[in-house]
Amino acid sequence: MSSSSYVPVSVEARELQLSNLEKVLYPEAGFTKAQVINYYSRVGAVLIAHLQDRPLTLKRYPNGVDGQMFYEKNCPSHAPEWVQKAQVWSQHSKRYMAYCMVQDLPTLVWVATLPALELHTSLSLANDMATPRVLAFDLDPGPPADVVQCCQVALWIRDFFAEHGAECFPKTSGSKGLQVYVPINSPVSYEDTKRVSKGLAQRLEREHPDLVVHRQLKMLRTGKVLIDWSQNDDSKTTVNVYSLRARPYPTVSTPVLWEEVESTVIHGDADKLVFTADEVLERVDRLGDLFAPVLSLRQTLPEP
Repeated sequence: MSSSSYVPVSVEARELQLSNLEKVLYPEAGFTKAQVINYYSRVGAVLIAHLQDRPLTLKRYPNGVDGQMFYEKNCPSHAPEWVQKAQVWSQHSKRYMAYCMVQDLPTLVWVATLPALELHTSLSLANDMATPRVLAFDLDPGPPADVVQCCQVALWIRDFFAEHGAECFPKTSGSKGLQVYVPINSPVSYEDTKRVSKGLAQRLEREHPDLVVHRQLKMLRTGKVLIDWSQNDDSKTTVNVYSLRARPYPTVSTPVLWEEVESTVIHGDADKLVFTADEVLERVDRLGDLFAPVLSLRQTLPEP
C-alpha cells in the first residue's frame, strides 16, 4: 500500500477515508499519522467528554512537527456534514466564527486525520461563552527552571484552595510546564476568575519572590515560574487534557496525581512528568480519567 492510498473506515456508522497513514509526523520518534489516529481513537473514551460542546481551535501540522503549522478556528469547509459547529462571536474579528465541536468519536477521528495534532479549547461551553467552567493556572518555567519548580508552585496553589475547602486538579502541559484547574461549574464571570487567579499569583509572588512571577516580561522570568493567570479570558484557549503536543516525541497533556507532583519535587526529576501517547493510554487503563471531576464538581471561588 502506498502512503497516498485511501483506506475506508467506519466509525460508529460514519464513513471516513483515511490517507497517508504511513506519513511520519514525529520524525525523531518515527511516530506516524496512523499512530496519531490510533491514539486519538483509543483515548476518545475519556477525551471526548472534555471536548464536547466546546469551541475547538485546531492546531494543524500537515507536514509533521518539524513542518509549518497553522491554527484553524473556523471549521474547514470540507468537514463532513455531520460535524457539529458552534457559532461564536469574535470581538477581534467583529464576526461570528464557526468552530468545530468534537461531540463524538467519528468527529475526533476526522480531526486526527487533518492532522490536527493539538486540540485547544475554551474554558467555557459554546452556549455560554461568558461563563467559565473552571479557573486555570498555566505554570510556565523560565530556564533554568523546569517542571520541578512548576510542581512546587502547583502545591502552593493546591494548598491555598484546600484551605478554603476547594479542590484543584493538575495536568502536564505536555510541553515544558504544568497546569492546575479549579472546577467551578456554577455561575461566575471571567472577571471573577481573573481577579482570583491574578490575586493569588501576586500573593505567591510576594511570598516566594525567588521562584514566582506573575508578569510575562522575559527579563523577570529567568529561573522562575510564571503563573499565567491571563488564560482566564473568553478570548483565550488552552491545550485540552489528553491532547498530543507538537514536540520531538508525541507527548501528551496528561492528568497527574498530586502524589506524583509531590514526588517530582522531592526527587527533583523533571522526567517523572513526561508522558507519551502510549504511556497515557496505559495510565487511562490503570487510573481512569483523573480529570473527570473537573467536568462536574461545583465549587465557589475564594478570595486570595
